[in-house]
Amino acid sequence: MSKTTAAAEAAQDATSAETAAETVVPAETAAEPTASAERAAPAAGEAAQPAGEAAQPAGEAAQPAGEAAQPAGEAAPPTEDPEFDVGRRATELAVLDALRSVIDPELGLDVVDLALIRQIVIGKDSSEVKMVLTTPFCPYAGSMVQQIKDAAESVLDQPVKVTVLAERWDPREAGLMW
Repeated sequence: MSKTTAAAEAAQDATSAETAAETVVPAETAAEPTASAERAAPAAGEAAQPAGEAAQPAGEAAQPAGEAAQPAGEAAPPTEDPEFDVGRRATELAVLDALRSVIDPELGLDVVDLALIRQIVIGKDSSEVKMVLTTPFCPYAGSMVQQIKDAAESVLDQPVKVTVLAERWDPREAGLMW
């Protein structure tokens, strides 16, 4: 394509965009989200918008069928995460508070602040506390596991299983887990 042809097409596109911008929108279509120059005169290589379909602004996802559009200026209502249970989280935090009474005899700090507790799983009939040890062959492992079991069962009205994970403990994580 020659320079003069490209320049002529660019000028024609600019003229059509100006004409489209000056077009008066009828009252029944004024409520549509966009009435832009792209809708009135599609750019070269683009297909025209089919009749009856609203143009979608660039960068926005299409509105699913059956959902009402959110009015401008209003925040969308927060959606509840079906996986998050406030009551369960409160119980986990109560168990963590009880586990703070379990002190590592070698370091003199509680197992929560040392980041030895990795996960608390609360089930309907039983629960589980997953933990790591400060050293693989900790001489106090048996007594610490029993203390953790007793502390967790003092909060929960069900049996608690304590699982010692094979992960290595990293002292840099202390105080950062929960």
